[in-house]
Amino acid sequence: MTPPQPELPVPQPTVRPGARWSLVLPVKTLARAKTRLAPFAGAHRPRLALAFALDTVTAALACPAVAQVLVVSKDREAGAALAALGALVLADEPGDGLNEALSHGADQARRLRPDAPLAALSADLPALRAAELTRVLGAVPPGERAFLADAPGEGTTLLACAEGRRLDPAFGGASRLRHAAGGARELILPGVPSVRRDVDTAADLAEALALGVGPHTRAAAAALV
Repeated sequence: MTPPQPELPVPQPTVRPGARWSLVLPVKTLARAKTRLAPFAGAHRPRLALAFALDTVTAALACPAVAQVLVVSKDREAGAALAALGALVLADEPGDGLNEALSHGADQARRLRPDAPLAALSADLPALRAAELTRVLGAVPPGERAFLADAPGEGTTLLACAEGRRLDPAFGGASRLRHAAGGARELILPGVPSVRRDVDTAADLAEALALGVGPHTRAAAAALV
């Protein structure tokens, strides 16, 4: 009989002393993620989706303004890979959709760091630069909710709220209008394309590659050639 294998230690989440922000990122089950890339990526689609998340979380953890990154996901492969980077993975994602998952993550972030501001960030920003994310977070007005529109100007890639405020996420589709109607202030910032370039289509990926993606996405994209 084969002896039982010892359990591997669980990586501890990275918490940077002196940093303020908690970030919450939603990661879909890889088998269902990025379906609009299917005609282009085929069987490589789940690998691309994971690569986007890995590069996004890596850049977020490198941001000096970010104290911790919480990932809400039921996917075991994605959860293990993101935890190894230093993210805190919440595997008990509610089954009611993206915004419910983000609200759940926000509640946990508040429990862990009740006096910190928090933000929801898209997990498909493979060109994300830590310096640009720092600029965006620094532009959030004190005491308010604010959001950053995606590159096309219809959706949202980041929604932030100050200490003591509810996040109230309304992501999906034309979320820019919904977040504005819900009282969040739109951040109009030049020079932060990496925070706005989420990836849903082959054209989006081409734009991200032109900006310069992280190593995981670069490797995954190379496999498509």
